[in-house]
Amino acid sequence: MWLGVLGVAIFAVTLPMTRLATGTAQTPYLSPWFVTFGRAVLAGALSLVFLLATRSTLPTPAQRKPLVMALLGNAIGYPLLLGFALLHVSSGHAAVITALLPLSTAAVAALVLHQRARLGFWLFAALGSGLVLVFVLWRSHSQGHGFGLAWADLLLLGAVLSASVGYVYGAQVTHALGAERVICWVCVMALPLTVPGALLTWPSHSVPSSAWLGLVYVGVFSMWAGFFAWYRGMAMGGALRVSQTQLLQPFLSILAAVPLLGEPLELATLGFALAVITTVFLGRRFARPAPVVVTLVASKEPV
Repeated sequence: MWLGVLGVAIFAVTLPMTRLATGTAQTPYLSPWFVTFGRAVLAGALSLVFLLATRSTLPTPAQRKPLVMALLGNAIGYPLLLGFALLHVSSGHAAVITALLPLSTAAVAALVLHQRARLGFWLFAALGSGLVLVFVLWRSHSQGHGFGLAWADLLLLGAVLSASVGYVYGAQVTHALGAERVICWVCVMALPLTVPGALLTWPSHSVPSSAWLGLVYVGVFSMWAGFFAWYRGMAMGGALRVSQTQLLQPFLSILAAVPLLGEPLELATLGFALAVITTVFLGRRFARPAPVVVTLVASKEPV
């Protein structure tokens, strides 16, 4: 659980650091494409050094499918969708929607790992999703856009699903490969795509040093070091159980955005985050199936 908390603390700063790197739609810095490819290249270079230093063996064919799914979810899908969304919404806004990540991860784990959850879990999942929907509609109306879902909100929901898929498939092979090697192989396998992608999307205009700092953080910590703790924690404590530590992530993201981006600490945003997290906490209690009571009948036959 402590490893899960450490991973979540590192991941929580991803939102403000990504916005620091991309800037806004009015003042863009690094493109979301370049941030996605660049952070994966940084993590891939570190991973290559680690795998060579530890003389790691190549993944087996059976292990490559989960690694590819983790690559698509964590190395490409999540950062790309998040980057485009953060051009248009604040880090605090994104933190409320990504508060659904624990329920999404548990749901994907139930489907992929065939772990049946009780009805109460799905009811609370629906309630949490409804609260997020109310939040985005309220924010849209308060900003004069009427009642409707913005593209940024849909991108954030897609980012949540992508991250959940990557988390669960990565955890699926952690026991066999080891937590450190899972994310390392994901990043190395992505290099044939991310290196050309980073070169093609390299910025042609001047970029402030703060944006480069944001890129270095999401490349070294969000894309690499954080997964060392996260995958190890899920492997030791179980994906369903350890994903509960993600309850802390929205609050940490909102708090980190105050000094890093100068975003105001809005009580309404905190209130919705707390409400969503409450549904996640209650839903997590129903994530595992109810215990089956087995009655043993004494036999008269000798054992």
